[in-house]
Amino acid sequence: MLTLQFLDHVALRVRNIHRSAEWYEKVLGLQRIHPKEWGPFPIFMVAGQTGIALFPTQSENAQLPPAGDWIRCHHYAFRVDKENFEKAKVHLSEQEVEWTFQDHHHFHSIYFNDPDGHHLELTVQVRGL
Repeated sequence: MLTLQFLDHVALRVRNIHRSAEWYEKVLGLQRIHPKEWGPFPIFMVAGQTGIALFPTQSENAQLPPAGDWIRCHHYAFRVDKENFEKAKVHLSEQEVEWTFQDHHHFHSIYFNDPDGHHLELTVQVRGL
C-alpha cells in the first residue's frame, strides 16, 4: 500500500491566467511561482504546501457550466515521496488502473482516472525550484 503525504495542488482552467493569478495573490495571499522551464503556463500559486495551478481555457469563448448540481475540477494532485512514487506505479498496474507518466522538469507525475472519470495525479519533486 502506498502512503500519500498531502494534497499537492488543484488545477483550474481560467479565462485569463494573469488576472486570476493577481486575484489569488491579492485575495488569498498566494505566492506566484512560474519557473521559466514551464513556458507560459501553468502559473502556480502557493501557500506553504498548498497550491493552485492556473491553466488557460482551451477556447476564448469558454463559458462557465450552467447552474446545476455538479462541479468538475481539471485534476487533483497528491504529493508522494520517491519510494511511494515507484510503489504507486506497481500498485496501480496491479489494480488494473491505466496510468501515464509525465516529466515536468522539477516534478515527475503519473496520471490516471477514478471510476467516475475524475483525473488524478501523483507527483514527486525530483529537482529544486
